[in-house]
Amino acid sequence: MNLRLTKPICFFDLETTGTQIAKDRIVEIAVLKVYPNSNKESICWRVNPEMPIPAEVTKIHGISDEDVVNEPTFKERAKALYEMIRGCDLGGYNSNRFDIPLLAEEFLRAGVDFDIKNSLAIDVQTIFHKKEKRTLEAAYKFYCNKELIDAHSAEADTLATFEVLESQLERYPDLENNTEWLANFSAHKKFVDFAGFIAYNKKQEEVFAFGKHKGKKVEEVFEKEPGYYGWIQNADFPLYTKKILTAIKLRKLTQKLN
Repeated sequence: MNLRLTKPICFFDLETTGTQIAKDRIVEIAVLKVYPNSNKESICWRVNPEMPIPAEVTKIHGISDEDVVNEPTFKERAKALYEMIRGCDLGGYNSNRFDIPLLAEEFLRAGVDFDIKNSLAIDVQTIFHKKEKRTLEAAYKFYCNKELIDAHSAEADTLATFEVLESQLERYPDLENNTEWLANFSAHKKFVDFAGFIAYNKKQEEVFAFGKHKGKKVEEVFEKEPGYYGWIQNADFPLYTKKILTAIKLRKLTQKLN
């Protein structure tokens, strides 16, 4: 079943130096851009992460320091990549919890104000887990009846993810062929930031989702304990999380001045 689109959607996959969103870097990125008329374009780029790739990580995706030492850095790739995905919805496998947050960090480090508040995000892994609870290789075998060759290659994983979603639409009549519906279905708990440190309460107010102030309104915490904002800004939190908290703090300050 062809995916019904109202605007382009970019399926993407990252290979990285590790799994820590605030610290690790991209070493390979593949993007498959699908248009409403079913036309497609794709890129697959290696990236110099400007940091060592741990040996145990190289064993997973097969990319070593020597493979990327002469490749452009993410900052050098950022403008072209942003132009490709700007204004598009996003799709991936475990992308809501990992790929999108890490990509946002890379863009912010490169000076690109990446924001997807007007984009939908479909996480094929979530749909799969809600329906079958398996890995990407198993999903590809189950839905497409194919073996996933070159697993953990960003390009192979990206193409497989797109094929799996189209097969999921064929298999499950209750899945609506609509990007907004699929994004809502594949979403985890709604967070304000990508990494899940700030959530919404029932009144759609920003609250902390971690630590000693878990469940408390961000504005009230900053009002009663001003030093908490400074602690977060100086600690090892994702840049996007810090950006959101700064926006909340500035919003409150503007309200007071008005």
